[in-house]
Amino acid sequence: MTDRREFLRLSAFAGGAFALRRNGVALATEAEASRPARAAPRPLKILILGGTGLTGPHQVRYALSRGHTVTVFNRGRRNERLPKGVTELQGDRQLHQVEPLRGKEWDVVIDNPSTLPFWVRDVGQILRDHTNQYVFISTISVYETAGQSKIDESSPLLEYTEGDPLAVTQQQASARFEFMYGRMKTASEREARKWFADRTTIIRPTLIVGPGDGSFRFTYWPYRIAKGGEVLAPGDGTDLVQFIDARDLAEWTIRMVENGTTGTFNAAGPRSPLTMAEQLHGIRAAFDGDRDIRFTWVPATFLAQQKVAPWQDMPTWFPKGDSDYVLATTDNKRAVNAGLTFRPLATTAVDALEWYNAQPEANRAQMLKAAGLDAEREKAVLAAWHASGK
Repeated sequence: MTDRREFLRLSAFAGGAFALRRNGVALATEAEASRPARAAPRPLKILILGGTGLTGPHQVRYALSRGHTVTVFNRGRRNERLPKGVTELQGDRQLHQVEPLRGKEWDVVIDNPSTLPFWVRDVGQILRDHTNQYVFISTISVYETAGQSKIDESSPLLEYTEGDPLAVTQQQASARFEFMYGRMKTASEREARKWFADRTTIIRPTLIVGPGDGSFRFTYWPYRIAKGGEVLAPGDGTDLVQFIDARDLAEWTIRMVENGTTGTFNAAGPRSPLTMAEQLHGIRAAFDGDRDIRFTWVPATFLAQQKVAPWQDMPTWFPKGDSDYVLATTDNKRAVNAGLTFRPLATTAVDALEWYNAQPEANRAQMLKAAGLDAEREKAVLAAWHASGK
């Protein structure tokens, strides 16, 4: 197992180790915290489909700060998240209501929320001759993991073979989400290339985290570690993990369209491999060093006996024996070479927890149920582990 001393020796958390401390938490360097966004080489007219989810607001703010003109197209339900200066168009792609897009021109279209191929088709039919670039935000869940020892942009993809993917409805996709999600994204990628050809950019993110993430699939760890005490940690600490800060993904996407970069890219972070132990100790290092925080590493086999599920109960974690573990090794070299950069782990952890703490009580309670173990169940699993004498 990688312990904290070995972790610090390896300096895998170099970015966080050099972070500044203020009020007991680590922050980005002063240079990073105060650096204003530079103006883009030339202003663009950008259409963002969605714009109010996890990455959209970060895209909008960064694009505006770079001098671009931004229009969003969505159902108008969460547009209070948008800053001033954004043009809003309303429609509903689920209901094929895309007419507000007709007769307009944009330099770039960024498609954040599409999970169904017909959403892409409907937009493509209207905008194929009215934009220079189409960016489709996909997912690493498009990859076929069976029999794979590595994942890069050329790896085989999941395919939908039960009929015409364009005929799949939201209800059908939701009813079989785990089976359908990656396959529908694959079909959507194909639909994007059909309509926009070599003007298409496909971005396949790994787990997207940070401020704004209501899934709690990363924020559980800063939340739990900040509470202190004995923390249940999964496996032996050597399993690899991957995630990307929503701000890094959003800002890189805007820089990509500024450069007119097309092709397919895995947006997987961090820059170099990170183990579960390095992640947890890195988050631990972001908080006040005087807190009593102890990690108890419990083997995957024992957690399975206790019905503690990877990913859901222990967020960000897949054990090496899991069929999807290979996704934690997704190659990001192409994206890094195209300019993808990463915030320090400490910055993401502190900002994610700060965002969580600022949410209304009802929202916080809902997130606590979304991922991770509640306090009583964690205590029970730890007690069972200690009683086992292993």
